[in-house]
Amino acid sequence: MKDVVRSFDGIPIVFDDHGSAAPSIVLVHGWSCDRSYWRAQAPLAERHRVVAIDLAGHGESGGGRSSWTMPAFGEDVAAVVRGLGLDDVVLVGHSMGGDVILEAALLLEGDVRGLVWVDTYPSLGKPSTSEEIAAFVAPFEADFVHRTDAFVRTMFPATADPGLVDEIAADMAAAPPDVAVDALRHSFANERPALEALARLGLPLVSISPESPDIDVHSFRRHRIRTVVVGGVGHFAMLEDPSQFNAVLEDVIASFPLKSTS
Repeated sequence: MKDVVRSFDGIPIVFDDHGSAAPSIVLVHGWSCDRSYWRAQAPLAERHRVVAIDLAGHGESGGGRSSWTMPAFGEDVAAVVRGLGLDDVVLVGHSMGGDVILEAALLLEGDVRGLVWVDTYPSLGKPSTSEEIAAFVAPFEADFVHRTDAFVRTMFPATADPGLVDEIAADMAAAPPDVAVDALRHSFANERPALEALARLGLPLVSISPESPDIDVHSFRRHRIRTVVVGGVGHFAMLEDPSQFNAVLEDVIASFPLKSTS
């Protein structure tokens, strides 16, 4: 069922809500994506309440913010969770969505059982400098459509379905450039705030990461993040191999301690 709530600044946030059993799984998409990127997780609603959100400026949700920051996106997620009255939640964030769920968890103290990253960071401990971020973002500012299309295609393994690659590259390249470029800048500058939030929260976090030499499991372990590596997929594991991804996600959720009722 599609529904809508208002975020802290009045922007309408659209989401899908299916199923009923706890813990509720709240799915948060990544940069320049939307809730449709979780369409292959619909079977999870047979065993959980599953909520998939369009962050502000994405999908069917409203726009109009002057800045597209991780804390503001976190408010979008918190607004949905509060609007539905959920009090036993697993927050799942893909890519940039992993930064967003940490901000949401800070606002939802006591209601979150655990956190799941889906290829949010390949490694931790070497945050990008302001100069590195500016250099990375500049091509997107100069030619958003072509740069985004090319960038997205690098996120897939050679074995990926060409139709899926074309679909996602075209969809993300069609995102609003003003939202996307600003969100990209904030996302790439967010490693330190993300780790500070994780330390404050004290919640279990599991990273579902693609099998890649770029994935530094040891750097995650230093921050008490458990890593589950999945093979045969790239950045969009939930769409590339839904059966494998859904089984892994179910196992991860089952590993989280029951939320205290005291």
